[in-house]
Amino acid sequence: MATELRNWLDRHAPPMMEPLVDIGANLADRSFFHDLDAVLKRAWDAGLQWIVVTGSDRQSNERAFVQARKHPQRLYATAGLHPHHAEDWGTGIAAQIRELSRQPEVVAIGECGLDYFRDLSPRPIQRAAFGAQLELAVSAALPVFLHQRDAHQDFVAILREYHPHLKECVVHCFTGDKDALADYLSLDCYIGITGWICDERRGLSLQKSVREIPPDRLLIESDAPYLLPRGMRPRPKDRRNEPAFLPWVAQSVAEAREESYPELAAQTTRNAASFFRRWNDPNSSLREQPFREYGRHNNEGD
Repeated sequence: MATELRNWLDRHAPPMMEPLVDIGANLADRSFFHDLDAVLKRAWDAGLQWIVVTGSDRQSNERAFVQARKHPQRLYATAGLHPHHAEDWGTGIAAQIRELSRQPEVVAIGECGLDYFRDLSPRPIQRAAFGAQLELAVSAALPVFLHQRDAHQDFVAILREYHPHLKECVVHCFTGDKDALADYLSLDCYIGITGWICDERRGLSLQKSVREIPPDRLLIESDAPYLLPRGMRPRPKDRRNEPAFLPWVAQSVAEAREESYPELAAQTTRNAASFFRRWNDPNSSLREQPFREYGRHNNEGD
């Protein structure tokens, strides 16, 4: 299977190889248990510089951290509780996130936020867990990796309350309209764009609103194993998304913004470095110094 997919990538990958950063991949998902090393090899071959592995509950937080520690300076991790699991919030998960936030491999709190689309946890509990994690982010002085679906008004209200004290925030997997975008930008949020923009059916509104994102606020992500870019032809047989496919997202964003692929790749890679504080100088040569560490992480390894 790995050889078949490698051959497929060689035949169908976008022609330009530019450094990219995937700010959100669910590599702690069980779909990657059997072939993570091969998945990472394909990602590096596709030009990815580093990947942030998303934590969303107690188990994935731990797996993401272990993966990041095993692959220093190429994988980093977040730690948080997704709103789907908000009913699990308590002293235990709070203590785990607090402890993980002290580790150099963990670069953000989250995935956290509100999801009223599925309502898998009661809304009052979602709001309480969201606020508690924002408090942890303030205490840890870490950025926040945010999730919002069908909960815009409550989400913005809670975020606005904590905004004066937070470090950077990124609205992960943004799919909203220009009004929602304006609200997030007013709170100094970064905006994460996934393969949703590649969908010729659902992504039309996003293709318009993505033009309004300031260059220094734009980030890209695979959200693997979800949101396989629909523009890929032919698609992988298992329909599983992975970080190696991030160039298709970058290419779609560049086309929507009427920018060149190299320009878009360089800008989003600089933005990721700045957001996660990965380099002293985000404008340094990404090819020559791809893994310079920042601040308290300097020279710390596995």
